[in-house]
Amino acid sequence: MQKIFLAIGAVLFLVLSSSLYTVNETQTAIKLRLGEIVTVERTPGLKFKMPFVNNVVKFDDRIQTLDTPAERFLTGEKKNVIVDSYVKWRITDAEQFYKSTGGNLARTNNRLAQIIKTGLKSEFSKRTIADVVSGERSEIMSNIAKLAKKDISEFGIKIIDVRIKRIDLSQEVSNSVYRRMQAERQRVAKEFRSKGAEEAEIIRAAADKERTIILANAYRDSEKIRGEGDAISANNYAKAYNQNSEFYSFYRSLESYKKSFSGKSDVLVLNPNTEFFRHFNPEVKK
Repeated sequence: MQKIFLAIGAVLFLVLSSSLYTVNETQTAIKLRLGEIVTVERTPGLKFKMPFVNNVVKFDDRIQTLDTPAERFLTGEKKNVIVDSYVKWRITDAEQFYKSTGGNLARTNNRLAQIIKTGLKSEFSKRTIADVVSGERSEIMSNIAKLAKKDISEFGIKIIDVRIKRIDLSQEVSNSVYRRMQAERQRVAKEFRSKGAEEAEIIRAAADKERTIILANAYRDSEKIRGEGDAISANNYAKAYNQNSEFYSFYRSLESYKKSFSGKSDVLVLNPNTEFFRHFNPEVKK
C-alpha cells in the first residue's frame, strides 16, 4: 500500500513540475499547443501550462551582438578592403520572431549577416578608399542600419546599432598606397629643396650686392679722407717750410735716409761730399 502511495505521489510531483514554469525579467515566453501559439508571457513570475499538451519557448529580451567575420569588399576604385563589423539587435515582438524564424537564433544571425554584407558591399562600391577610411564611415554605418531595419522588419527584431570596427587595406593596396605616399613625400621634399636653393641664391646675391656697395662706399670714404689728410699734410709741410726752411730741409733728408735704408741689405756707395750728406758734413756747400 505504501508503495502505491509513493508511486501516486511521484506521478503527482511529475505532473505538477511539468505544469509550472518561470519567466525571468529578461525573458519573453511563448506557450504553444501542438505547435500553435496560445499565449505570449511578457511579465515575469511563475506560470502554468498543461503538461504534455503545452510547450514553452523562451526568448532573451536583452540586446544581442552579432560579430560578423571580416569580409573583403571592392571600393569604387576597384581596390580591395577588409572590413570587420558587428550588429547590436534585440527581439521586440517574440510572437512575430517565432513565426518568421521558428525561434532559431542561428537563422536570424545568418539573415542579419547577409543583410549587413549586402549593405557594406553597396556602400563601399560607391566610395574611394580615402572616403571609407577617413571621412564617411559614420554615413556608411547609418545607411546600413537603415537598410537592415527595413529588411528585418518582418522578423520581429530591432536593429540597435551597426558598427564598423576596423577597415584594413589588403597587402597589395597597402603597398600601392605606401609607394604613392613615398612618391608624394619625395616630390614635396624636392619642391622644398628647390625653393630653399632659390631663396638661398636670392639671399646670397643680395648679400654680395650689399657687400660690394659697402666696400665701394668705404673705398670712396677712405680715398676722400686720405685726400683730405694729404692736403692737410702738404699744408703743414708748407707752413713748416715757411717758418724754418733749414729744419724742413733737415727733416726731408731724414725721411730720405729712412726710405733709403729701410732694408737690412740696403747699401749705398756715395761720395760723402754730395748733397745727400750735406747736413752731416759741414764742408758741403749749401
